[in-house]
Amino acid sequence: MAGEHIIVMPGRYGADMTRVVALNASSLYLWEALADRDFTVGDAARLLVGRYDVDEATALRDAGAWLDRLRECGVVED
Repeated sequence: MAGEHIIVMPGRYGADMTRVVALNASSLYLWEALADRDFTVGDAARLLVGRYDVDEATALRDAGAWLDRLRECGVVED
């Protein structure tokens, strides 16, 4: 949408445009790499370490924050 990568949450009668999550480049990478499978924060962190110049502790923190945000938005479940 307008050059942005977004997730639109389904609503009762179709897409709910009031529930949109924008993805930056690293979020989009994780979203695509982990789509359609169960994963852990550790899985996401390993992907970040493998792709970006980031240490494991930072990757774990960032992956945890990413996953927490997706949970808050109702995009993923525990």
